[in-house]
Amino acid sequence: MATIKATAPAKVNLTLHVTGRRDDGYHLLDSLVVFADVCDQLSATSSADLRISVSGPFSPGVPTDDSNLMMRAAMALKRVRGVEMGAALTLEKRLPHAAGIGSGSSDAALTLAMLAELWGVPPLPANAPEVVALGADVPVCLQAPAPTRMTGIGETLSDVPRLPDCALVLVRPPVEVPTAAVFQALTSRDGSGMDDLPLGLDYDGFVQWLAAQRNDLQAPAETIAPEITHAIAALRALPAVSFAGMSGSGATCYGLVKDIATARQVARRMQVAHMNWWVAPAAVLQPA
Repeated sequence: MATIKATAPAKVNLTLHVTGRRDDGYHLLDSLVVFADVCDQLSATSSADLRISVSGPFSPGVPTDDSNLMMRAAMALKRVRGVEMGAALTLEKRLPHAAGIGSGSSDAALTLAMLAELWGVPPLPANAPEVVALGADVPVCLQAPAPTRMTGIGETLSDVPRLPDCALVLVRPPVEVPTAAVFQALTSRDGSGMDDLPLGLDYDGFVQWLAAQRNDLQAPAETIAPEITHAIAALRALPAVSFAGMSGSGATCYGLVKDIATARQVARRMQVAHMNWWVAPAAVLQPA
């Protein structure tokens, strides 16, 4: 039987501006998204039926029924493309879920790509209504993993100039921050958009640009989970960290550093100081 194996990288919002709210309740966003080389492991094998099995350190709490986002993605592709075959999906959950790094969305996007290949049908485009309906982060995760500007409700994607070489230290204190609660705690929903990313920035210039942007969800998330404030402060206290912020709706925070060697050093210090946090050094994925 044919089997396809692939990795679903973490998505990190380096910025996240909330610029409005539509009549249907969806928020309008403007965000610089990057992908990190820490990943979930997925596979898809030909099968008569459609099912999923989940393993890995973050498997507890991940559903294996039709509410699983990978299963919802698979069913959407079957419906749109008229597929009668099934697939046995596996997910080795190495990334924390409900953590602001889009791991469920990345898993769902990769499922769409794997199953289109497995079933021999055209892939769904990132802006297809069925893709957007899976969640705001799924369209950007369906693209090649490269820095991207994400606007609208997540369906409008545009290229950005190449980022300077850099790396991230991802940290997540042991707390979950429900996305709906964070948006509910927003005090302003019509902020300004993100500044355009200038061409040819060096590392110091990128740090300065980043410091002038926002994550509008950070303040409400911090009111729900003060551990986020502590995590960002812990990152900022390390001299090698040039900038620290929160990804998405939290609770994962990131520290920006110059290279992966520095990221590993910072990650070791963070892990020793906070043994119960998830800590991961990560390279930022960019086009060759």
